[in-house]
Order: sequence, then structure tokens, then C-alpha cells
Amino acid sequence: MFIDNAKFSVSSGKGGAGCASFRREKFVVKGGPDGGDGGKGGDVCFLVDNNSHTLSFYKGKRSFKAEGGKPGMGRQKTGKSAPDLTLIVPPGTQIIDDETDEVLFDLLEDGQKVRFIEGGKGGLGNVHFKNASNQRPNYCQPGLPGITRNIRLELKLIADVGLVGYPNVGKSTLISVTSNATPEIANYEFTTLTPKLGVVGVGDYDSFVMADIPGIIDGASDGKGLGLEFLRHIERTKTLLFVIDTANYRTMIDQYKVLKEELLNFSGELASRNFAIALSKIDGYYGENLEDDINKFLSEIGLEKSTKNEFKFSEDLPYFVQDLVFNKFDNTKPYFVLPISSLDKTNVKPLTFAIKNLLDN
Repeated sequence: MFIDNAKFSVSSGKGGAGCASFRREKFVVKGGPDGGDGGKGGDVCFLVDNNSHTLSFYKGKRSFKAEGGKPGMGRQKTGKSAPDLTLIVPPGTQIIDDETDEVLFDLLEDGQKVRFIEGGKGGLGNVHFKNASNQRPNYCQPGLPGITRNIRLELKLIADVGLVGYPNVGKSTLISVTSNATPEIANYEFTTLTPKLGVVGVGDYDSFVMADIPGIIDGASDGKGLGLEFLRHIERTKTLLFVIDTANYRTMIDQYKVLKEELLNFSGELASRNFAIALSKIDGYYGENLEDDINKFLSEIGLEKSTKNEFKFSEDLPYFVQDLVFNKFDNTKPYFVLPISSLDKTNVKPLTFAIKNLLDN
């Protein structure tokens, strides 16, 4: 089960109490105090593990508490310190204070370990309190208490490209034919209920990570459909790929405008991210003239056919790109617009190369 958020409390361990004891040995007169210190309470740590991909372990959990330190003993024996409580999380997990909504840690790299709460310090034994005027102290310190924090864990998947589109426009099919991902594919809306990641190979040595999220519909920001709950999974992406269905009853410009509006309602930063457009399902187009409809869409978003054709991999299908000179790049317009068919893989390979070029720029 894919769980991407969890809420619970964590507590560090209490420090062990110091010991108040006196040396008692044969032939030793008035041996004096010899109480040892208490052990330190356990810390609460978080460890990033790349083999973990969900927060399902924390589902239904209300609290986690580290062990307390052991008390001190006579003969100046220090109590044993408690082990750390280490909580495993996948890369991309944010630790958020549930009371202030402050992001405390953003854990991204495999093997990264952070100490979240320090355990309580052990109390001092009575051996520390002897002096010339008090040679028989019979008191010691209790250990310091642990600290409790109420937190939320939120998982934001780490990817280079995030797919954005209406339900059933071909996002899952696209990620399945370009990468190693195996999402559920069916001819009805909302087959994708949880985010999916796939590694897309480009040539022999390059690759990038693509993220597929559930479809976005008009009014998603108001809670319709699956809402915008999963959009946080593409907040870390370098670029977005809008997947627009050419065989849909909605016009291409209508799909485009709704997607841009819903992204803006979720996050202005995400809406201003660099993006490109894939016009999917050209094999299922049932209109009068595909090229005319694409030209109309391009003019509506302020683009024209490219005369440079740096990425013209297909001679028999229209393929349009913007000027690819990096210093002229305008992120208010798509980096390229490419008609594709995931079913017969038309222009799918050129699409991966064009995305890689966008990422490199």
C-alpha cells in the first residue's frame, strides 16, 4: 500500500537517575560516597533508505518513544545509555512540525541520517557532591526527561519529469513504454490512484526519472476527482510534461488551460516550472485534419512551426519545437510540442531525447 503522509508523536528517552551510595568494605573506615551517574536517554533519529518507497510502516501508529537510560550504581558505576530510536524513511521525506507547519528536515539522499531529538542527560551520582564541608552527601540528581514532538511526515517523490494531464489521456501508457514502470492501464478514468516512478533510458548512457500522478480535472483544486492531493509528488521535478489527448472530446486548448489553472491554484512556483507538451493518442484521432488542429492549438498558445527542426525525427508526422537556444528560453511557453502515439510508439523515442535536452538546458 502506498502511503505518502503520516502523523504521530516522537519522544526521546529519559536520562537515568544518579545513585546515592557509600563505599562499604572491610577494613575501609568511612569510605565515603561512591554513587555513579545515570545513563543517557536514547535519541530519536531518522535514516533515509533507498529500499523504502512508502510511509506505510507508520500507518496507524500514534507514537514512538526511545528507551530511557539505566540508573547509576555503587562503586561509581555509570548506568548504561539507551540505544537510539532510528526511524527509516524513503528519500524525499519531509519532517514537519504538526503545530507550526514548519519544515524541520528535508531528507533527500540515501544514507542520510539526522538526529531529530536528543535524549535526556543522566543524573549525577552523590560522588560529585562531596566537599570539605559536606563529606557525606546523601542526594543525587534525577535524569533529565525526554522531549516529545508532534510531527507529520510527508513524502514527495524525487523525479526529473512530472506528467500532468486529465485522467485517461495516456500518461500511464507513456511511462510504461518509455521506462521500467508497470502501472495499471485500463480504458476508464482514474486507473492511476497512486504516483508511479519510472527510469527512462536515453541512448546508451543517459537516463532520467519520470513521475506519473493521478489525473487532474476541472475543479480539482476544489476537491473534485482526486483533488490535488498528489501534486506534491511533482513539486521536486525539474520540468513538467503536459499530456494532452488529441482524441478527447475536450479540445486541446481547453485541456491546456484547465491544467495550467489547476496547477496555479496549487502552487505558483509549480505553475511557473519549465514545461513541454506531448499531444497523445494521435493514432486514435477522429477529427478531419490533425495537422490543422495542431496548428490551431499552437497559435492559441502563441507558438509557430519551428523552421530549425533540430529534433525532427519523424518525416511523416508534424513535429514542432520552439527555439532551443537556452538564453532565449521562455518558461511561459512550452519548450516543445510533440504529437505522439504510445500505442504504436510513434515519436516516443524522439520525445525522450527532447525531454533530456530540456533537462540538460
